Amino acid sequence: MVRGIIFDFGNVISSFDVGKFLGRLHGWSGVAVDDLRDRIYASGLHSLYERGEISSEEFYRRIARIAGTRVSAEEFAEGFADIFTPMESTHGLIRALKGKYRLGLLSNTNECHFQRHIRKSPVFPLFDAVTLSFEVGALKPDPEIYLDALRKISLPPEACAFIDDIPEYADGAAGVGIRGIRYTGHAELLEALSEMKVVAA
Repeated sequence: MVRGIIFDFGNVISSFDVGKFLGRLHGWSGVAVDDLRDRIYASGLHSLYERGEISSEEFYRRIARIAGTRVSAEEFAEGFADIFTPMESTHGLIRALKGKYRLGLLSNTNECHFQRHIRKSPVFPLFDAVTLSFEVGALKPDPEIYLDALRKISLPPEACAFIDDIPEYADGAAGVGIRGIRYTGHAELLEALSEMKVVAA
């Protein structure tokens, strides 16, 4: 029986568009968006930042250097975090589940996105357990990040469901015994939860 439901954040609780940040970076630097995308993702800095291996200040300095821009750290952080749009259907689901199930958040994320958007989300206070990759030092689908979520939610894996839009990450949860659900849309999510006898109303 499912007693805990763990949510991914990006494209499950809030959608996001990295292109918005790259567009701002283009405006600051004059470098083409596709070139910026190639340079930044080839650098591996994004993964280092989400694993907590470099600080926000170091991430800013190194991205600014790659882009050849002198934008301020504050303006950079604002632009970097201004990529999210709340998914109200999921917000409603979380509110409906609160009090009936233990709720968890499990996200590959970084300090900037957490401080400037995730923790300010209106549903963030509803979570009983929060696992963030930059704090754990591991990224999905590393088993350690799922085990951290299980420790915090205080339930055995078979009593938990995990919702993620990336199949590899849902499968990673299944690899440690959690019931993985790939998010493809709200109606499909409700159907998957119903099949697990989760009451969402």
